[in-house]
Amino acid sequence: MSKVALVLESTTVLPKEITSKYKIPSPPAIIIWGEEELKDGVDIQPEEFYTRLASSTEHPSTSQATPVMFKEVYESLLAEGKDILAITISSKLSGMYNSAFQAKEMFPGANIEVLDSRYGAIALIWPLIKVLEAAEAGATLAECKVLAEKAFNNVGLFVTPEELKYLHRGGRIGSSQRFIGTALNFKPIIELTGGVLEGLERVRTRKKALDRLVELLIERIDGRTPVYLGVTHANAPDVAAELLEKAESLIESKGSVTTPVSPAIGVHLGPGTVGIGFMAGIE
Repeated sequence: MSKVALVLESTTVLPKEITSKYKIPSPPAIIIWGEEELKDGVDIQPEEFYTRLASSTEHPSTSQATPVMFKEVYESLLAEGKDILAITISSKLSGMYNSAFQAKEMFPGANIEVLDSRYGAIALIWPLIKVLEAAEAGATLAECKVLAEKAFNNVGLFVTPEELKYLHRGGRIGSSQRFIGTALNFKPIIELTGGVLEGLERVRTRKKALDRLVELLIERIDGRTPVYLGVTHANAPDVAAELLEKAESLIESKGSVTTPVSPAIGVHLGPGTVGIGFMAGIE
């Protein structure tokens, strides 16, 4: 049995084959929708969320999981004799890291490490899988941390929202701000880099956007092997399947996964968003 327990948070949606095999606590973000407070992935699931978001006249907001939520998870795992590795979405996009770290400070001397991945969502899936496999094989907390940090230096993520209005409302748009206004009829290409969403370019159609995502992916992979791919979508499974097919026709991958965009991230990206991530050069 693994000595190291991995703790995530709800913005990273793991594939079912992983959640069925591993017990991975994920304190949920809170979706604030009018008078309602909904726990991400607990009180509301992606499909229901995106259907409601597309027709709602009131735009929801989000709040990170609280330090108390992380504290309760840590307390339970420490009682089981576990060392803990908590990994969060980029601290420049969410307060999840701060909550996870504040909770760690409630247990002075405990074997808890908290990592700011600088990424999020599908870009984290393969690094997390590698860490889980290493922990199961007997890796120590320090070894799992080193592996995670190495993996985070070898991933990338590109997304193309169907509409930019959600990014604009949510304030997560970074340099993508230049897309607002005259660019609303275009499909933006956005990269998660340096912990923030950066606007790269814009194209006129969804087909061109998907083609460009794959081209950029190949550029960032830069010949490194092996390659692991991940595709994510906000209630657009057919488009996600098309994107993965395009990528796999040009990139020899050692594995691929598809997951939905969590509601907490979907608040800022909107329905119809698709993204593709990779991990390259890590066995």
